[in-house]
Amino acid sequence: MTSKKITRPALFALLSLCAALTGAAANAQTPASQPSAGGLPARTPFDIPYGMPISLQAANQAIEAAEAEAAKHGWREAIAVTDPNGDLVAFAKMDDTQNAAPGIAVRKAGTAARFRRDTRSFYNGFETGHTYSATLDPSLVASPGGYPLVMDGKIVGAIGCSGGSGDQDGDICKAGAEATK
Repeated sequence: MTSKKITRPALFALLSLCAALTGAAANAQTPASQPSAGGLPARTPFDIPYGMPISLQAANQAIEAAEAEAAKHGWREAIAVTDPNGDLVAFAKMDDTQNAAPGIAVRKAGTAARFRRDTRSFYNGFETGHTYSATLDPSLVASPGGYPLVMDGKIVGAIGCSGGSGDQDGDICKAGAEATK
């Protein structure tokens, strides 16, 4: 019996072939093990139609209500109102609000408007390990404090608040959203 020596390149080729075959077998089984993408609901979630953009007057009413709620608690906030596309319509920054808050408030409002939902829903998804939504839009904000503004059953824009905790931001935005109903 004679023994043959396996060269290094031949060993590499053999190991590569084994890895490729193993990977192909694993990939063939992937569809059966994929998680549900939310199931098949009877209706599309958050299916609120878009309406005409919010007027400047209504946007300012929302900001005034949100600002009054923040002042009542002594919270310093930045408050932004966008149209349904997420473009800025009105903005206010209370004195001594942290410097990062204005940009975050605008992004929260934009997320709520474009995705037709409270930004807390994205926060809740991240908290439960469902981070896929971060792949949808690089400007998406997964933090409480962004609310769609609905008038006559249609989204006319959104309000975003930043400067406090997520719950504080959400409370302030809710007051602003209620003022436009």
